[in-house]
Amino acid sequence: PGAMSEAPAKESHAAGLQEECEKGSRRRSWGLLVTTGVGGTLVALYAVATPFVIPALRKVCLPFVPATAAQIQNVLKMLENRSGSLVDIGSGDGRVVIAAAKKGFKAVGYELNPWLVWYSRYRAWRDGVHDNTKFYISDLWKVSFSRYMNVVVFGVPQMMPQLEKKLEEELECNARIIACRFPFPCWIPDHTTGEGIDTVWAYDLKRPRECETKILEITPETEF
Repeated sequence: PGAMSEAPAKESHAAGLQEECEKGSRRRSWGLLVTTGVGGTLVALYAVATPFVIPALRKVCLPFVPATAAQIQNVLKMLENRSGSLVDIGSGDGRVVIAAAKKGFKAVGYELNPWLVWYSRYRAWRDGVHDNTKFYISDLWKVSFSRYMNVVVFGVPQMMPQLEKKLEEELECNARIIACRFPFPCWIPDHTTGEGIDTVWAYDLKRPRECETKILEITPETEF
């Protein structure tokens, strides 16, 4: 009887060890799956976020900060009774270009981030204004804006002096430049609307250009 009672005890102990091993194996498997999932997610986030972050690391940059509804309405207010072509410098996700197109403008956006350009084209198609909009992947410093009569820019303070000079040299008389978030350092605005971060300044070029236009190295407008 003693030997018989000892055998079931050994079998029970062995079964317990096997069960613990199986639980440990399952835990390791789940840990591997979680680690793989988290790693994959981080890689995907890096792939998506990198094009958004890299422009912000440039010396003079246009980091992506979506325009608020109030900013867009203030921009549209500054475009009342205006005509001609329109360009948004650093067009982000395209909301300003699309809003202008809905008001009848032939609107163009220049954006360095390809993810934002592709998304802008999708939004324009979704909103039914793709025929009146164009979005280009391009560095704003390598593009001439001379053919546009209305210019919108959501800039940062570090770039405004250089951009002010560039636009003054390139734009024709009667063009209007609309600055959002930050004004130009030397120009005196002809019109101002909004408050705080939603403030918009409009500058009208009333005189012929006094400086000889600087010859810029123009890169082809790229569409994908």
